[in-house]
Parts: sequence; structure tokens; C-alpha cells
Amino acid sequence: MSQPPLYPWRLVLASASPRRRQLLQGLDLPVEITSVDVDETPPTGVPDDQVAELIAVCKADAWAGTLQPDQVLITADTTVVLEGHLLNKPENAADARRMLGLLSGNTHRVVTGVCMRSPHHRIQFADVAHVRFATLSEAEIAYYVDRYAPMDKAGAYGVQDWIGYVGVERIEGSFYTVMGLPMHRIHAALRQWPLPA
Repeated sequence: MSQPPLYPWRLVLASASPRRRQLLQGLDLPVEITSVDVDETPPTGVPDDQVAELIAVCKADAWAGTLQPDQVLITADTTVVLEGHLLNKPENAADARRMLGLLSGNTHRVVTGVCMRSPHHRIQFADVAHVRFATLSEAEIAYYVDRYAPMDKAGAYGVQDWIGYVGVERIEGSFYTVMGLPMHRIHAALRQWPLPA
């Protein structure tokens, strides 16, 4: 007889990210994948560390579906912040190489914002990790950009990719926050989520 899930929730992930899908499925709860289309341009005047959470909330508000009492919608956004500069998804390969050149040999912050809502409850939060990059050669940067095309990733890199193996010296905070979902925070929220009436 198979072990039933620990919690009674069915999760709805509004994200096109295969990385977030993989992470959320690791909670051993049913996961439905859907999509939401919002402008992810950082709004002016918002502090860099608050952008990811704000966009995650915008995604949750823009999702037009209907949730059942046992469903929890999860939306997220990840940003990379280096010395007061927000590094979004690169516009092209040259922009990706530029971003990685800036990250090389430096420590940056990765902020993942999350919004979780059901018909009867809602929370939002952001989790921060500090990532130290080794000094990368131009050849290493070009190899990564050409082979892995990280155009859909904030800061032009995925920590779970080749660049993470060779370039990430140290992480202070959750690896999964850097990957795109702070799983420890999501799990903690689900443990305390109020049961449907």
C-alpha cells in the first residue's frame, strides 16, 4: 500500500519554468501546471530586493483560473542583484556574456519572490541567497552561453547547469532559492495552511 501525501493540498503552479515544476513535484503532492502572462519589466521606484515578490504577486493576481478549496496556486519570480544593479533575463547572447562577466569573481544576491493563494488564504514572501562566483575566463563564459543559451534565466545562468558546477564557489542561503523556488519556505507555508472549511 502506497504512502498517502502528508498534506491534503493539490498545487497549481503558474509558471513556464521546467526547473520550478521539477522542484515543486519533489514535495510529493499533486501538481497541475498552468500559465500566466504578465509584464515582468521591473517597475520604477521599487527597491531591487522587492521586485521579485512584487512580480510574483502580479502573476497570482493575473491568473484567471478558479481554485477548488483544496488547491493552492503558486507563482514566483527570481531576480539577480549585483552591487545595486538588477540583472534580468538577457536580451541576447552578447547581453548574457556581459552579465556573466559582471558576476565573475563577485558575490551577488538572488531573490526569489513567491505568492501562494487558495480560495480562503493568501501569503507572499521573498527569500534571499548570496552567491559567490569564481573568476571565469571569457572562453568559459562564451562556452556556457553558446552551449546552454541561458536567455530565460535571471542573471543569465542556472545554478544547476554547467556554470554552477564550475563557477559557483559558495552559496549562503538555499540552493533552491537560487534555482527558482525556496522549497523550505513553501513547505513551511503548506504545513500551516488553514484547512478548507
